[in-house]
Amino acid sequence: MGKTRLEAFSDGVLAIIITIMVLELKVPHGEDLASLLPLAPVFLSYVLSFIYVGIYWNNHHHLLHATKRVNGSVMWANLHLLFWLSLLPFTTGWLGENHFGSLPSAIYGVVLLMCAVAWYLLQLCIMAVDGNESMLKRALGSDWKGKLSPFLYSAGIATSFWITWLALSFYVLAALIWLVPDRRIERVVNRTED
Repeated sequence: MGKTRLEAFSDGVLAIIITIMVLELKVPHGEDLASLLPLAPVFLSYVLSFIYVGIYWNNHHHLLHATKRVNGSVMWANLHLLFWLSLLPFTTGWLGENHFGSLPSAIYGVVLLMCAVAWYLLQLCIMAVDGNESMLKRALGSDWKGKLSPFLYSAGIATSFWITWLALSFYVLAALIWLVPDRRIERVVNRTED
């Protein structure tokens, strides 16, 4: 089975997720800078979530580029990932509207953690389908980013009930780690294409 349809569907869902998130940004009722200040938490939560969706979109592209075959398990694992990503607009809005409160911060972290788990499961399914010749398996190696991210999300969830700014710092740090696309996959794909 080809991967083109899977990639097109995923791209469409991610585009809708970003659209829903931006619709949460309400126009202020004033024309001065002071009217924008109450919207700062909503805007900042949107920026963080936009970056996360962009990271997943970019790495999803690389992931599928290193994928030879797709089967039902890969399709379901991809839907599982999209399910958790589709919750980002809700948690983003809740986080921003409540000025980074404890429970919204924790739930935001849970969604990020579940996205990471779903990503890991998708990788496992792809490597199982591609078998011993899996480019993805060769590219991932020790996968320190993949192992560090769930730890950062868990630390953010735990600290959100005591120090919310620290929880958000863990989420921002995880995003910064992934901001640069996964070059391991690019290297393996380029070597294979040469």
